[in-house]
Amino acid sequence: MKDRIGREIDYLRISVTDLCNLRCIYCMPEDGVCKIKHNDILSFEEILLLVEIFSELGVKKIRLTGGEPLVRKNFIELAEKIANVQGIKELTITTNGILLGDMANDLKRAGINRVNISIDTLQKEKFKKITRFDRLEDVLRGLDAAISADLTPIKINTVSMKGLNTNEVYDFM
Repeated sequence: MKDRIGREIDYLRISVTDLCNLRCIYCMPEDGVCKIKHNDILSFEEILLLVEIFSELGVKKIRLTGGEPLVRKNFIELAEKIANVQGIKELTITTNGILLGDMANDLKRAGINRVNISIDTLQKEKFKKITRFDRLEDVLRGLDAAISADLTPIKINTVSMKGLNTNEVYDFM
C-alpha cells in the first residue's frame, strides 16, 4: 500500500481500548474519562478483520495501543490471533508497563515481538505526581520482565515537561 506521494505503508496502529490504569496529568483527567460502551469499541472479530484486510494491502507491522492495551479483557488471546494472521511479521505494543511484569512471558508466547514502554520519570515522587499513582516499581519490574522475555528491542516513550522532568534526559539515555 502506498500513500499519496508514493511512500510504502506497511505499519498500522490499533487502539484496543480507551481505558488506562494511570491518570497522567497531560493525558487524562484525575477522575478518568467516561467509559465507552462495550458495543461502541471494536470487537476482537472486527479488529481481526481489519488486520486481515490491511495485511492483504501490504501491512506487515501492527502496534497495539490504548489507553493501556494490557487492561483489555483477554488481550493475550487477541494478540495471539493477530500474530497468526498471514502476512503479519511484527506485532508490538505500547504500554505503561504497570501490568507487564506479570504478562511479559505470556505476551512473548502469544507472538508479541517487542514493546514500547511509556515512562516519564525515573524518580518515585515525580512519577506519582505525573501519573497520580505510586507505581514506578511496577513499571521498572515490567521493564525487567520485558528484557527477560526478549520483548526487544525495547523503546522508551517519554513526554518531556519543562520544569518537571527535562533534567532527566541523560538518565533515560
